[in-house]
Amino acid sequence: MDEVPDPALKDPTDVIVRVTSTGLCGSDLHLYEVMGPFLDEGDILGHEAMGVIEEVGADVTAVKPGDRVVIPFNVSCNSCFMCDQGLQSQCETTQVREQGTGAALFGYTKLYGQVPGGQAEYLRVPFGNTLPIRVPEGPPDDRFVYLSDVLPTSWQAVRYAGVSREEDSLVVLGLGPIGDMSTRIARQLGVGTVIGVDLVPARMERARRRGTTVLDVRDTHLVDHIRDLTGGRGPNAVIDAVGMEAHGAPVAKLAHQAVGMLPDAIAARFMKTAGVDRLHALRLAIEIVRRGGTISLSGVYGGMADPLPMLTLFDKQVQLRMGQANVWRWVEDLLPLLGDDDPLGTEDFATHRLPLAEAPHAYEIFQQKKDDAVKVLFQP
Repeated sequence: MDEVPDPALKDPTDVIVRVTSTGLCGSDLHLYEVMGPFLDEGDILGHEAMGVIEEVGADVTAVKPGDRVVIPFNVSCNSCFMCDQGLQSQCETTQVREQGTGAALFGYTKLYGQVPGGQAEYLRVPFGNTLPIRVPEGPPDDRFVYLSDVLPTSWQAVRYAGVSREEDSLVVLGLGPIGDMSTRIARQLGVGTVIGVDLVPARMERARRRGTTVLDVRDTHLVDHIRDLTGGRGPNAVIDAVGMEAHGAPVAKLAHQAVGMLPDAIAARFMKTAGVDRLHALRLAIEIVRRGGTISLSGVYGGMADPLPMLTLFDKQVQLRMGQANVWRWVEDLLPLLGDDDPLGTEDFATHRLPLAEAPHAYEIFQQKKDDAVKVLFQP
């Protein structure tokens, strides 16, 4: 934690938001352990913020001081070619071309534009006329804050999986915030068989209480049990909501730790050219998905030379879909699900609500899966 100057308007379309709730995301943990070489001292983290407009630039007309808004984690203009295609994560106005990456992200190091993030009391937001999502007054922040990342990421994961019918089957690997919400969305969309896989008892029980069939990844007959539940073929689709820090990959974990011991400049170059991911979850997805099925990747991978079983992927005719969520593309679909009946259970989704001063503790318990921490919200 640190004290920094309050952000100020820089461009006439900027707005300043007083943050009222801001999330701790699984991808923040990648910075905590794996992606540290791209961090600089003074970077402000966080990309799941909502709050109240405090100040607007001279050219801002869409929002005004006092408006309640959610800030998407993509820094997107919503007017370029890519944004017009619903690909806000590839926004051509904010692409970080010097790093060869897509749209800038709040709070995500120089790899994605080094834009100050939302785990703070105040946040400068560009594109004030098109980026903030206005939300109603009244309901608690928990109802809307997940529009910044968790909801659109999970919605896109299920949509990319291509399942929505009673006869469809879906396996979700990893029951952290994104995996858990993906199971809820899948059932909301009408998927008949939804199976979650994890190893943390609290996460497994949480998903089980909401009707998901839950299996333990340590089960030596896991693949057979999944096939038994899916007509012997395997599921129509698998969502990998784990990503680069999967359990069950001790050699890759040692590689992560070794890279972390290198000087940052050398480590950053290494990560841009080498395979450094723990691929256990992705390999499991490839094994269990049925022939002709789809794997939807929402878990983040960071290696540039990770080995994949291309023969198996080709032979099984597996489709792969992946990428950062395009937040604004899904807002119209999601807002109707945030009404009073709260079908996705947003209001009790957070397991911990903490002040910013307790952020170091929050990172520790979330990363080490202590105290049944699944989703942490900071309330500045």
